[in-house]
Amino acid sequence: MKTHRKELWFDLPQRRYLINITPDVAKEVTLSGVKEGLCLVNAMHITASVFINDDESGLHTDIEKWLEKLAPEKPHSQYAHNGFEDNADAHLKRTIMGREVVVAITDGKLDFGPWEQIFYGEFDGKRKKRLLIKIIGE
Repeated sequence: MKTHRKELWFDLPQRRYLINITPDVAKEVTLSGVKEGLCLVNAMHITASVFINDDESGLHTDIEKWLEKLAPEKPHSQYAHNGFEDNADAHLKRTIMGREVVVAITDGKLDFGPWEQIFYGEFDGKRKKRLLIKIIGE
């Protein structure tokens, strides 16, 4: 069995941001040499997320609005967590959007359904964070 590990680092200037990381993940699948297996992609920070969805700007706006309704950033005083930091909403948004995805690898490629893409969701940016890609298979 083969294994391959890669970290991607992000230092985004905005508090919240979505990035399509599918090309980065696909590149690592190719580099791994795995033809049949699994690819795990996970955020290594508790205020960031990895998820699968459509790469459509209207949907991205809808996701942002929906998350803000569920876990509004302000007022910061509404959260017991907020004290030293003001990022309780980011923790909640990550809980909603999830930590990781696992995608099958078939014939050396990510095996997606129609329109599926992998995204990194940043909910408390303006500092360096990392993401892990772990590939296993034959």
